[in-house]
Amino acid sequence: MKILDIVCAKGRTGFYFDDQRAIKTGAAHDGFTYIGQPVTDGFKAVRQAGEAVSVMIILEDGQIGHGDCAAVQYSGAGGRDPLFLADDFIPVIEKMIKPRLVGRELNSFKQLAEEIDNLNYENGKRIHTALRYGVTQAILDAVAKAKKQLMCEVIADEYNTQVSDKEIAIFTQSGDDRYNNVDKMIIKHAEVLPHGLINNVKEKLGENGELLLEYVGWLRDRVAKLKTTADYAPVLHIDVYGTIGLAFKNDVERMVEYFRQLEKAAAPLKLRIEGPVDVEEREKQIEVLAEITSRLHKEHINVEIVADEWCNTFEDIKDFADKGAGDMLQIKTPDLGGINNIIESVLYCKQKGVGAYQGGTCNETNRSAEVCVHIAMATQPVQMLAKPGMGVDEGYMIVYNEMQRILAVRKARKH
Repeated sequence: MKILDIVCAKGRTGFYFDDQRAIKTGAAHDGFTYIGQPVTDGFKAVRQAGEAVSVMIILEDGQIGHGDCAAVQYSGAGGRDPLFLADDFIPVIEKMIKPRLVGRELNSFKQLAEEIDNLNYENGKRIHTALRYGVTQAILDAVAKAKKQLMCEVIADEYNTQVSDKEIAIFTQSGDDRYNNVDKMIIKHAEVLPHGLINNVKEKLGENGELLLEYVGWLRDRVAKLKTTADYAPVLHIDVYGTIGLAFKNDVERMVEYFRQLEKAAAPLKLRIEGPVDVEEREKQIEVLAEITSRLHKEHINVEIVADEWCNTFEDIKDFADKGAGDMLQIKTPDLGGINNIIESVLYCKQKGVGAYQGGTCNETNRSAEVCVHIAMATQPVQMLAKPGMGVDEGYMIVYNEMQRILAVRKARKH
């Protein structure tokens, strides 16, 4: 089955682009937006509408495989590619990618995906991660349609894995509505919650971490109050965006003692802290996360550290995993470019005994989220992110329902 044409459409994402550096340095909320000037290149405001590009591969039999190019909420921060705006990048697809794909046989996802993922501009730099992300999604869907398989089955065949016959834990994110949204998560029995968006020391963490401690205690009590079955015990997973490091001046001794307090506040629930520090440099980030992780293990403090910032590419994932820089690594799906790298990253983490969190961003689309479910079902990470958006219900629905469809179809085939 050959590729007949490539068609692009400008789209919206499920959230917004936010200038993380401006927020960290004090940009204040004004309703749903922020007051202040952006500081990251490409931003026209601290918060602006998220954009996507839908890439549609037309097969010669008329079927259409499609994927969505999207970039993370905090584009341009933590070593990531710059802001992704549709009008800037549709011409790149038309000029550089379409001529390479039209007329090609849809025999192997892996081969075509790796080719697009390694595509360079004339200056030798690889094309934007968002382009590689969306085009490889479309390739996977097109190959699946050509072979009359589910996308997860194509991955399992080509990477020698087994498609999961049970659910993968879904991690829900609250956005700034970190109280009301938690109730939604508990009612729906989300396995991992709430993300929390703790991205400001003064407003959300507390100068001595007191606000987060209070919040963790509230989470524990809220789960106990609202749960409808005795065995419901979600993992508490909170992303602090380096604010613990900011509050405690990256002093490991003080941070370790603070984690001890957090563990007590969460008990009996398991606690994960994502991005405790951001030292603004990759090698130092690996070093300090490895030190914190090692200290918590040594002192038997039952808080898992999750790496995020500066852990963006497959090479980063390998380095963080090899050096023990976190108990779990977020595989931030749009940051890895081609989805072939997501597959390889999950498998590498599992090989190294490190927790694989197949994440992403609220700033994706329903389509990229659906494709990511197929990747998760084929590679079986510890957890996957409910996305897009920050409203809980929509992202959870998209991810949960796609997972259930996969399970149901595969079960029906066995009978």
